[in-house]
Amino acid sequence: MASIHPHINFNGNAEEAFNFYQSIFGGSFSKIIRFKDLKSEDFPVSAHEENKIMHIELPIGPSSLMANDVPEALGRTNENENRSKIVIKADSKEQADKLFHGLATDGQIEMPLSDSPWGTYFGMLRDKYGIEWMIDFTPQTK
Repeated sequence: MASIHPHINFNGNAEEAFNFYQSIFGGSFSKIIRFKDLKSEDFPVSAHEENKIMHIELPIGPSSLMANDVPEALGRTNENENRSKIVIKADSKEQADKLFHGLATDGQIEMPLSDSPWGTYFGMLRDKYGIEWMIDFTPQTK
């Protein structure tokens, strides 16, 4: 079966954001490529962008969260877009609480984590980097 691996664009702070995500989810980065690693005559990189992230990957369960810094020549990414959210299906209510409150640090809670009318434990937030998350735990029914 195919799997989904979210990819996020950042404006020069991908490494900072991913260190934050690593502190929430744990694990180790499976890949970090900086723009300087690809620098060549065909792919010039300015000195002030060479340490920015070309690709970073953090495995989370069977998938990975991936990102890059957008080179200045391509403009800025909109940090307040409202088209997509990353959904986390938690294994327990305790895990949902931990992930939600960790990601909400210095962010904005859009819907507090609580029992939902549709039978799940659910909440939404925008983290301090502008990324939108939905945390969902579905209790087992008997």
